[in-house]
Amino acid sequence: QVELDESGGGLVQAGDSLRLSCTAPGRTFSMRGLGWFRQGPGKEREFVASISGNSGMTVYADSVKGRFTISRDNAGNMVHLQMNSLKPEDTAVYYCARRRGSSVSVSGDEYDSWGQGTQVTVSS
Repeated sequence: QVELDESGGGLVQAGDSLRLSCTAPGRTFSMRGLGWFRQGPGKEREFVASISGNSGMTVYADSVKGRFTISRDNAGNMVHLQMNSLKPEDTAVYYCARRRGSSVSVSGDEYDSWGQGTQVTVSS
């Protein structure tokens, strides 16, 4: 059952920025860890970023560190991914996901709810 809903993808040029957003229902939203993953053409799904519940601790994949920022809006039950200095290799379908627990995680197996994904295409 898909519970999360992503938005904000699109076609941009290298060096541009995009902001992805994801809404997730539930009264325990603020206590749950959230993450963004992506799957490029012909590639396996890979971790992008994660943010913990409560403390808001974050962790990033090395490939996006310094360019992407994950944040959460607990009042609005939303998580965002600000993507700056985009590169063609960032082209992928981006998925948001929610954990049962509150901590960050880089493993997709530890997330139990996923969105349908939003396409990000970066042209050179």
